[in-house]
Amino acid sequence: MGARGRTCVACRAVRPKQDLVRLARLADGSVVVDARGRLPGRGAYVCRDAACAARAPRRIPGALRTPADVEAVGRLLSEEP
Repeated sequence: MGARGRTCVACRAVRPKQDLVRLARLADGSVVVDARGRLPGRGAYVCRDAACAARAPRRIPGALRTPADVEAVGRLLSEEP
């Protein structure tokens, strides 16, 4: 049985986990890029393409259920390789 797909919060496409970037909400409410995909806490996935990275910051606060700083999330995604 294969691995389950994850849904991009920006485009709603279901893709394999390794094709997406995971953002995690930590206990203190901050949002970080979870490169290994193993941090505890609520997570949201975003495709690695520029269109999704541009659209995602507006949707991350709802997906992570936190009042995340939209500009900070955008910077996190733009720094991701």
